[in-house]
Amino acid sequence: MRDTEAGGFDLDQFLPYLLNQAAEASSHSFAATYRRDYGMTRTQWRVMANLGKFGAMSATEICRIAHIDKTKVSRAVSQLESSGYLTREKVAEDRRRERLALTEAGRAVFARLGAQALAFQAELAQGLGAERLAALEAALRAVIALHRDTQVEPE
Repeated sequence: MRDTEAGGFDLDQFLPYLLNQAAEASSHSFAATYRRDYGMTRTQWRVMANLGKFGAMSATEICRIAHIDKTKVSRAVSQLESSGYLTREKVAEDRRRERLALTEAGRAVFARLGAQALAFQAELAQGLGAERLAALEAALRAVIALHRDTQVEPE
């Protein structure tokens, strides 16, 4: 007998599970674009996207902002550097830290992928409709605000 039949916990009705399923489905769908065009992993795209949005920063800052494990970020940084999309520079005040920044080629790829991301979002918006999209965005921002102070190490 399933728990739901006995009136118990139903994973399909658990909001964090639904949020994760929606995030994974949409993320995997967009992943086809950067994988096909640049051979990038999702973590590489997320590192690039954060550097593109916020500018130069350390890997630790990327881990904190993007909620990505430091091992995955380290691997992605190495691969992006090998591809010529980012540079590393030791921080003078703390030689253990590195400042990561997109190269000119990295900024160009970020701009192209950004345009493709906007087109992807437009398709999502069209599928949802303006009213549902606005409600969803407001609800997601509210969920984020409710849990803004909760900091957990990324898995």
